[in-house]
Amino acid sequence: MPFIPHTDEELAAMLSTVGVHSLENLFDEIPPALHVGKLAAIPNALSEMELTRLMRDRAQQDAGAVCFVGAGAYDHYIPAAVWELVTRGEFYSAYTPYQAEASQGTLQIGYEFQTMVANLMALEVSNTSLYDGASALAEAVLMAVRLHRKSKRVLMPSTVNPVYRSVAQTIAGSQSIEFVELPFDARGGHIAPEGLRELKGDSYAALVVPQPNFFGILEEVDALTDWGHENGMVVIGLANPTAMAWLAPPGQWGAQGADIACGEGQPLGVPLSSGGPYFGFLASKRAYVRQMPGRIVGRTVDLEGKPGFTLTLQAREQHIRRAKATSNICTNQGLLVTAATIYMAILGSEGLTRVARASHENCLSLVQRLTAIDGVEQVFERPFFHEAVLRFNAPVGEVLRSLAAYNVLGGYELGRNYPQLTNGLMVCTTEQRTMSDIESYSQLLARIMRQRTAPRCPVQPKI
Repeated sequence: MPFIPHTDEELAAMLSTVGVHSLENLFDEIPPALHVGKLAAIPNALSEMELTRLMRDRAQQDAGAVCFVGAGAYDHYIPAAVWELVTRGEFYSAYTPYQAEASQGTLQIGYEFQTMVANLMALEVSNTSLYDGASALAEAVLMAVRLHRKSKRVLMPSTVNPVYRSVAQTIAGSQSIEFVELPFDARGGHIAPEGLRELKGDSYAALVVPQPNFFGILEEVDALTDWGHENGMVVIGLANPTAMAWLAPPGQWGAQGADIACGEGQPLGVPLSSGGPYFGFLASKRAYVRQMPGRIVGRTVDLEGKPGFTLTLQAREQHIRRAKATSNICTNQGLLVTAATIYMAILGSEGLTRVARASHENCLSLVQRLTAIDGVEQVFERPFFHEAVLRFNAPVGEVLRSLAAYNVLGGYELGRNYPQLTNGLMVCTTEQRTMSDIESYSQLLARIMRQRTAPRCPVQPKI
């Protein structure tokens, strides 16, 4: 069966019925500048057998490597029960839960997820996920601008994940929202609150505060949150959910707490999966729930007084109103939300805290060992969570290729996004990295660095 089953005759009949002459006329609202023409770069189609072989080969490229990368995707341990339950047919093939009478299990999962995220972020309300952490930040920005009403300028620290900044610019920037970048302190790798004095005033709608930031550094969240509120801004906390089990969550930042919290949910039971899919989360104070995008599940009782769950506060049609909708989030990452809910239920608050502490302690051990190697130094002097930035006296790209030859993913090269951090490498550990992993990495790196600096024997001429 073809993927698009309509014949040319059927397409012509449908176009005639709606009164247009061609598909181009049907979509004439799309500006010509956005047309891409022919898709010449798309390769030839593959058969099912060829495609299966290709995907297996791609998957095997990631198999068995010891990962020290991080940078927004984290190699946490996932209890076996999580995906055994998630892949049951009741969850695996469930459709979007608009019909409450047929979707009580899916809706309850969403309700429990909202409760857990709200508790983890120390805020009052949460939605039932977004597409990923980057789009969650973009949606939080749009929400903040709607709440502020007076400005469309947003303070975006350069310590926010570069991918998130790019996605936020693509989504929110197209709606006339201006992002003003805040530079980071060269010594601490954080946003220095004293550097914000000249920005005082109510000309900004929101301030984004990452915790920890992209470099793994802990920001001065209390001072930043209070400063944002003093200047009439909506404060958006961009948080790592694992870290929030141990650090102060956004709802407890400063005197009043952040207004909105968002982030990437991948650390909560979702495997790395060669890059996705992942899911985003968003929580806020109760007063702002009407501006919250996406689905919200509520608990109620039926005519017999029995508890039940249903989508609430917004009609189904809200999700399909295109530009007039609060957001166009419709079919979101429900399966991954199910995994995260089961993961958090299995670990509980104590288990999440232990994961966070173990990840941090492993990173301390890794940094201590790597900085003992000649030619490797720590860049920033402030506290970090489970990622840290190192500087090498050698090209980082070459070092990473040498490590990869031994099946070690050594870290994230920062020079590609931050020119001032050329030869900077961000390393990461989770609770999965054992002391044996850390020791093996340090010994391998020491050998690679020695080989780079060892004098080469001159070639003797033949006699």
